[in-house]
Amino acid sequence: MDEVNLISARKDTLALVLAGGKGSRLKNLTEIQAKPAVPFGGKFRIIDFPLSNCINSGIRRMCVLTQYKAHSLIKHIQRGWSFLQPELNEFVEIWPAQQQTSDEVWYQGTADAVYQNLETIRDHAPKYILILAGDHIYKQDYSKMLKQHIEAGAKATVSCIEVPIENAHEFGILDADVDGNIIRFVEKPKNPPCIPGKPDRSFASMGIYIFDADFLIDLLEKDAQDKNSSHDFGKDILPSLVGKEKMIAHRFQDSCVFNKTDEAYWRDVGTLDAYWEANLDLTNVIPDLDLYDSRWPIWTFQEQNPAAKFVFESDLRTGVAVKSLVSAGCIISGGTVRHSLLFSSVRVHSFSLIEDSVVLPNCVINRHARVKKAILAQGCVIPRGLVIGENPEEDAKYFYVTEKGVVLVTPAMLAKLPPAPELS
Repeated sequence: MDEVNLISARKDTLALVLAGGKGSRLKNLTEIQAKPAVPFGGKFRIIDFPLSNCINSGIRRMCVLTQYKAHSLIKHIQRGWSFLQPELNEFVEIWPAQQQTSDEVWYQGTADAVYQNLETIRDHAPKYILILAGDHIYKQDYSKMLKQHIEAGAKATVSCIEVPIENAHEFGILDADVDGNIIRFVEKPKNPPCIPGKPDRSFASMGIYIFDADFLIDLLEKDAQDKNSSHDFGKDILPSLVGKEKMIAHRFQDSCVFNKTDEAYWRDVGTLDAYWEANLDLTNVIPDLDLYDSRWPIWTFQEQNPAAKFVFESDLRTGVAVKSLVSAGCIISGGTVRHSLLFSSVRVHSFSLIEDSVVLPNCVINRHARVKKAILAQGCVIPRGLVIGENPEEDAKYFYVTEKGVVLVTPAMLAKLPPAPELS
C-alpha cells in the first residue's frame, strides 16, 4: 500500500474513543469523574494518550463517547482539543450517552455504545472505524495497524500485546495461527493458547479494533436484536466472527512508538497500585514511557501557570526535589521532595517531606508533615505535623490503603480526621 493511498485511508477513518467507564478500581479518584479524566504524568489526563495517538497517526476525525460523570472530561476536551480545523474535516466531537434507542437505556456494553450512535456515524460516512479504549497509557501508530488491516483484506483487526502465559488469565486472550488469522477468543482462560513459535507467551486483546465501517454497522444492528448478547465487542461481537469472516491479529510490537527502552509500553492504570507505579516510573533516569520525545508529543490542556519555584536554603530548611517531577505552578518552600511526582500548583511548606508519592493538583503540604508512598487526590490540604505512610494500621483508620501499601488520601477523608492538638 503506497503512501498516497494510506493518507486517503486515514482521512476515511473515524476513531471512536470509548470513555464512559467508571473506573471503580481507582476508588475515590473516580468519585467525581470518569477514569479517562483522571490526571496522569504531571500535566496530562488519561484520555490525552489515545487522542494524541490519533493526531500523531494522521487520524483527525475523533469522537469521544462519554457516560459516567463526564463533566470534567468534557471540559478538558473542550479546552484542550479545540485546535483542529473543522474546515479540513478535522474534529474531536463529544458524544454523551443520550438513550438513543427505543428501549431508552444507557449504554449496555461497548458494542451498544457504538450502536446507539449509528445515525451519527452514518452522517460522517467513514470507510473504516477505529475503536479505542479511553483509559490506557501507551503510544501507538494506528496508521500501521490500518495499513495491515487493508492489505490483509480483513473485515476486523484486533490489536494485541504479548503477555507472559502465566499472566494470561488476567486478560481476554486470542488464539491466532501463523498467518495472524484469529481462530479463537478466550476470556481470562485457565489454560491459555500460546503465540505460534512462542510457547511462553500469549496474545492479549488491547481493546483496540479496526472494522470496515459498513461491515461493523451491519454487525451491530444484528447484535442489537440478540436478547442473549451482552452487547460487548470482546465477549460477543468478535467471537461471533471466528470461522466466518476474516479477522486478524495486529501485533502491538509492530506499531508501538518505542521509547528509550525496547519494551512495547502499554499500561492499564485501572488500579491504585498500577496508577501509582506508572506515575512514579516517570521519575526514573530512563523511564519506560518517554514523554520527552518531540516526535510523538502528547497533547493536552494546561493552565497558564508560572514555573516551579524552590525557595530557602539553610541548615534548617532547604526547598529541594530529587529524582522527582515537579510541574508548573509548584512552590517547594523549605520542604523536601524525594522520588515523587507533583502535579500543578502544589505547595510544599518548610520542614515537610514528600517521598515515593503522587500528588495531584492544588494540594498543600503544611509544615512538619510527612507523606510517604501515597496518592494525594486533587485539593488535599495536609495538616501541620500529620504523618502518612509510616504506620499502615493508623493510616487504615482514616484513609484507603491498597494491597501494596499505597495510601490514598482525599479531601473528604482529611475532613474526618480528629482535631490536632494545639501546638505551643
